[in-house]
Amino acid sequence: MNYSKKYIKNYWKPFCLAIACLTVEAACDLLQPTIMAKIIDVGVKEKQMDYIISMGAKMLMVTGVGALAAVSRNIISSNVSQKFGADLRSDLFKKIQKLSIENIDKFGTASLVTRLTNDVTQVQNFVNGLMRIFVKAPLLCIGSIIMAIRLNLSMSIVFLIVVPIISLLIYMNINISYPFFTKTQKAIDKINSTMREYLSGVRVVKAFNRFKYEVERFEKSNEELKDVSISALRVNVFFSPNVILTINLGIAAILWIGGGKVNSGNMQVGQIIAFINYMTQIQFSLMMISHVLTMFVKARASAERIGEVLNQEDSINVIEKPIDTFNTKGKIDFENVYFSYAGASGEPVLKNVSFTCKSGETVGIIGSTGSGKSTLVNLLCRFYDVTDGCIKVNNVNIKDMDIKELRNKIAVVHQTIVLFSGTIKDNIKWGKEDASMDEIEEVSKIAEAHEFISSLPEGYNTFLGQGGVNLSGGQKQRVSIARALIKKPEILILDDCTSAVDVTTEMKIKKALKEYSKDLTCIVIAQRITSVMDADKIIVLDNGKIAGIGKHEELLKKCEVYKDIFRSQIGSEVI
Repeated sequence: MNYSKKYIKNYWKPFCLAIACLTVEAACDLLQPTIMAKIIDVGVKEKQMDYIISMGAKMLMVTGVGALAAVSRNIISSNVSQKFGADLRSDLFKKIQKLSIENIDKFGTASLVTRLTNDVTQVQNFVNGLMRIFVKAPLLCIGSIIMAIRLNLSMSIVFLIVVPIISLLIYMNINISYPFFTKTQKAIDKINSTMREYLSGVRVVKAFNRFKYEVERFEKSNEELKDVSISALRVNVFFSPNVILTINLGIAAILWIGGGKVNSGNMQVGQIIAFINYMTQIQFSLMMISHVLTMFVKARASAERIGEVLNQEDSINVIEKPIDTFNTKGKIDFENVYFSYAGASGEPVLKNVSFTCKSGETVGIIGSTGSGKSTLVNLLCRFYDVTDGCIKVNNVNIKDMDIKELRNKIAVVHQTIVLFSGTIKDNIKWGKEDASMDEIEEVSKIAEAHEFISSLPEGYNTFLGQGGVNLSGGQKQRVSIARALIKKPEILILDDCTSAVDVTTEMKIKKALKEYSKDLTCIVIAQRITSVMDADKIIVLDNGKIAGIGKHEELLKKCEVYKDIFRSQIGSEVI
């Protein structure tokens, strides 16, 4: 999607209207010194009060028109810039939602937050300024030169010398300062990342009394941001005084040359006043142009960062005509699957993984930490695409399926539980927006969550803080299981989601699940061997490879990896 064309189409009319108002305002500002010169050189000099009153009235009228244009321009520019900023944030957020996990990993969460907030604000401010003062500045500069030439051609040489010098200074300022502002945005990314990590792990920090370490880490990021910002500002500190000095030298030249011309009778006092006013307007306009270009450099750096996200090609390729007819329900096939994370070196995370889960079957997956268990879930949900081989659901390659349709068939209870701010009822209804209270209570009973939820003062209307901080680990896991069950999926994946639940509660959940999900394909990923012992089939993973497939008794006889896990958790004397 060409976003620039979209914004131009939506906002070019009010933008042009704001520029028109700004042009009228600039024209009114340019007329005033000339009118003032005539009042002095004709009205005051000749003592013509009628002329002074007449020209004064014209000056007031011009000022009034300019003020009206300024008010109109302010209203239009504020509305346009705010709407543009809101649209840009919305488009950026929608784009991030559409990106695959791999794309999001590439940018990093903190960087995406900065792009959504700080970078969009920089671009929005530039657009606002463009309609408020940025266009007015060059209009005033060019107009002042033209009006000065009309008043006195020979004196205008001062303008023709001063303006190119200032233009050169501004050009040098842009080229030198741009890299600094790019570094500033990256430094903001880093400080946001540091803050996010601290806030997400604040309990661990408090538990281990690592305040000093976190403060030092934050101070390091903060110092980097300060140093880069100071370096960027030093550029302006060098150039701004030079611009002002050049302008003041120009004014001194006008007074020196103009004074001589007045003494010789070749120029009038009013013209000198007008020249000084025009030089002051040029000073204002050039200073504004310098400020504009500084903001442009910031906005350009931010716009490039926003563009990186908006122009990002999704690593998950979606076909135009997905297959939507299926002969089976809940069947899964992994066929010679290999997978490596983007940019990762070394061996693949998964190597030649092949297995089948039949409809209605309960399959356990077990293995040591880092063996690739959770990666299987990510691939099945198509958060990532396989490096080689293929995955089929209901005998159809998942790459040939509509992603929404695929994920509608699957419910996942992840190892790391994520609950959202809102009531417990709202969190469970994430699985089914129109779920009735009876359905919510039914799945909560299966997940062994109904009892503790009912004991809460507000019951299902109990409000949860961010991440469900007011629930224990086991309670959060049970709520997330209820959220998955209410979806009534074809495939249910439980990714080590009962690790914080005691064994008795886990057995109750498993028993209730068996009755509830007779036609449901269930994949149980676990560290505890007791969680998968009664599965229809157990897949043993070791270092990304399948070390064994079979029932519990079969694996105890023929799979050394499974036997080692069993011995470490249950004991060798049981075998």
